[in-house]
Amino acid sequence: MSDFKTRDPARPEFWDERFTAGYTPWEARGVPPALVRFVAAHGSALGRRVLVPGCGAAYEAALLDAAGFDVLAIDYSAAAIERARAALPADVAARVLRQADFFAFDAVQFDWIYERAFLAALPPSLWPSWAARVADLLVPGGVLAGFFFLDDAVAEPRRGPPFAARRAELDALLHGFRCEEAAAIAQDQSAAVFAGREHWITWRWSGRAAA
Repeated sequence: MSDFKTRDPARPEFWDERFTAGYTPWEARGVPPALVRFVAAHGSALGRRVLVPGCGAAYEAALLDAAGFDVLAIDYSAAAIERARAALPADVAARVLRQADFFAFDAVQFDWIYERAFLAALPPSLWPSWAARVADLLVPGGVLAGFFFLDDAVAEPRRGPPFAARRAELDALLHGFRCEEAAAIAQDQSAAVFAGREHWITWRWSGRAAA
């Protein structure tokens, strides 16, 4: 890691270097059981269109595509998208992958957004912008669902990525959302960097920000 030139995780070059070098300790390298259960339980009730931001190798995109969702998996790192193209069947990659900046790309709204390691990859200074963008991209009643890296005892200044959030901090960011499900993830189902601090949480967007 000492050989990497870019130290700012807000820049795509940071991620390009690490994907190119194969240094991706945040990846669980597979489809997590919690997502499989969530899709099986909710299916078409979630709506059709799903966004996977900061998709990295996009292992989950094939599952979502096979389940009948209209999937858009984005990453602003060209190296990450190439990694995803290698990991996915060619026809799935052609349908779902797009190199794009989560904060700036043009898209119609989505029925749900799948979160896995994207928020934890962002410097905390960008978290309010992330929350606002999530709200903008979801239809009213849409769902944010996925994995969140939580640690109420996280030390300051925060080191990362991955950057851990306090639960109260996450609740404050997602004003206008209602938490519908929350459960800790077993350590053996997380990548080592998240083990013991990863939680599956689903949130429903009210369609309006809280006053």
